[in-house]
Order: sequence, then structure tokens, then C-alpha cells
Amino acid sequence: MLRIAPAALGLALLGACATDSPAPIVQGGAATDVPPASQVELAMGTVDALVEAGNTQTAIYRLTDLLGRPELSSEEAAAALYRRGELRLSASGYDTYGAINDFDEITAKHTETSWVDEAMAALETARGKATSLNFMAEQPGASRSDRFSAHFALGEHEDAIDIMLAGGVTPTNDQLVAMYQIGYLCEGDEYTGPAYAATEPDGTARTLRFCDFGK
Repeated sequence: MLRIAPAALGLALLGACATDSPAPIVQGGAATDVPPASQVELAMGTVDALVEAGNTQTAIYRLTDLLGRPELSSEEAAAALYRRGELRLSASGYDTYGAINDFDEITAKHTETSWVDEAMAALETARGKATSLNFMAEQPGASRSDRFSAHFALGEHEDAIDIMLAGGVTPTNDQLVAMYQIGYLCEGDEYTGPAYAATEPDGTARTLRFCDFGK
């Protein structure tokens, strides 16, 4: 599985489009530059490969880095925002509020692009999901596990972790993998605190602990 460890994430986010200068290609015996649009297409293709391999959080970081490129056209930026919003809103994205911000940015700043109508529809879906999650978190009879899951899916990760640690909540395997990819959990003998067993999509078994413990 294409996997980027949290400790190396900052160095590996760009991958194929890590440099500011486009990569040269050879056409008819002469080196030429890849047009910026091709670089964007390459980055978006890498995002799809990351998602297919189970690295949704790394794909989200990849899109965030892509969106920091000043040469992006409005159409390209809207495409990247929409894809990031989709991933944040997905079952393994765990950032509903982030998705709302992405779709809202398209409707506010990229109104001339072809993504506006889709973004408006997705924005309503994301807002509906946020409403449902908030309702679940605020129910008087909600369990600690339900409250943790609601806050984590909303993107309120710090609040979710507080509930997790105070209430002895054990996240699902998918939640643990996401926490590992984001960088909250690490693997190694130098870390202390509660241990969580997680299995990645490729079958790799890991024993994870909070990265801030034991340092």
C-alpha cells in the first residue's frame, strides 16, 4: 500500500509535483516543460491513488499542498477544493466542517467555474451531515463512544480525543488508522500511554500510542 508515515508526511506530501518547477519531458529529441495543467492532473491522479490505497488523510494533505500553488487557475483551484471537500465528507475523511468550508469557498470565490452547481449541492449535504452529528453529540443519553465519533467526524479532533481519553473510549479500526495518518498516533517503543491495535487496509498490523506521550 502506498503509505506515508506521519513523521515523514511534511517531506512527502508533494510527491510527483514536489518541486516548484515543472518536470522536463522529451518531445522529438528536445526537452520541454510539462504544462502546469499536466502537473495538476498528475497531482489529482496521485490523490486518487492514495485514496484507493486507503490513505485518505494523506490525500487530503496532498490537495491542501496543491491548493497552495499560486499558479493554479480558478477552475483548477475549484476542482481541488471540490475533491478535498468530497474526501473530508467521506466516511474516512472525518472533517465535515472542513468540507463545508471547501464547498463554501467554491461558491464564494470561484463563481465563474464549472464547479459551482455541484459545490452548492454538496454544501447542503455537508451542512445536513453536520446538523445530524451535532444532534448526536448533544443528546443527553449519548454514550461517550457516540460523542467521540460525532466530534471526530465533524473535524473537532481535539474535543474528540479529550472524550476518548477521559472516557476510556476505544475508537474503531478506521478511526485509529485515520488518527495515525493525521499524526495523532505514532508507532514506536519511545511512546507511552494507552496502546491501540490497528490494522491498515493492506493488512499491516500496528500498535499505536499518542505521539505526545513519552516525549
